[in-house]
Amino acid sequence: MPFGFYPDRTMLMLIPAILVALWAQSKVSSTYRKYKSIRTMNGYTGEQVARMMLDEAGLYDVPVVETRGELSDHYDPTRRIVRLSRDVFYGTSISSAGIAAHEIGHAIQHKEHYKPLVLRTSIATGVNFASQMSMILFILGIFLSLPGLTTVGIIFFSATVIYQLVTLPVEFNASSRALKVLEGRGILLGNEVDGAKKVLGAAAMTYVAAALMSITQLLRLIALSNRNND
Repeated sequence: MPFGFYPDRTMLMLIPAILVALWAQSKVSSTYRKYKSIRTMNGYTGEQVARMMLDEAGLYDVPVVETRGELSDHYDPTRRIVRLSRDVFYGTSISSAGIAAHEIGHAIQHKEHYKPLVLRTSIATGVNFASQMSMILFILGIFLSLPGLTTVGIIFFSATVIYQLVTLPVEFNASSRALKVLEGRGILLGNEVDGAKKVLGAAAMTYVAAALMSITQLLRLIALSNRNND
């Protein structure tokens, strides 16, 4: 019988992952706000930190531009552009320096052909398509009693799990690179480095939470499929 006609107890499987995700989001927001209010002793803006790191890495042709939104900072590997949110771009806080340096970590990964980043970039388009189609195929398979279609939906969703898992070393490595330069170059001093570690560590937990959520959802889909086939 299709799962829509009786209570779906498999939803309970998602509760721990949801709680972790909520905790991680709360942690990154509170940590970011805390260190956003603390100005660094050197007073470099996020844009200046990014530019220094890019130039030191020989990436003179990679621009640093302002983008809209809060915590919308990212490195675009297809266009080779670093985009920093307004508060990070102009900010002189520990949060601004840490986040800007993290994004340059990605730019350096790109330059060095860091394998997990290369893999993530190469599968991004396919994963996006698979993610959009997975639930459609899965639900159709359940309601039409077509186990093969349900299996295809699960396989497609597995691509999302792979993407989330590949993302973890990419993000952790970028943060490691960032902290090494921030401390080694004296951009951050003393306890400021610890603050940046906390900001980037909190941000990393959101990726861990996303991976946990996708794995749990995959297990839920498998459980639903098995139950429907009984």
